[in-house]
Amino acid sequence: MYAKNVSRNKENPVHNRVEAVRSAHGLSRQQLADAVGVHYQTIGYLERGEYSPSLLLALRISATLNTQTEELFSVKPFKKGG
Repeated sequence: MYAKNVSRNKENPVHNRVEAVRSAHGLSRQQLADAVGVHYQTIGYLERGEYSPSLLLALRISATLNTQTEELFSVKPFKKGG
């Protein structure tokens, strides 16, 4: 049985653009997960906003996607198409 929302802080979720950037790089969830050392389901939870990453995981994902961390993660929602 899986929890519907496993975010560490429901009041202040971490918004992200991981799915869009990962897709633009031509990577699957599995490939990104392997590169950063997590299970592919963790990437899915993260992309759906059901999980807020640790700082270390956020930095690993940013480095793997060659993208500034603040371009991937924010405490404010990203603008559509941005």
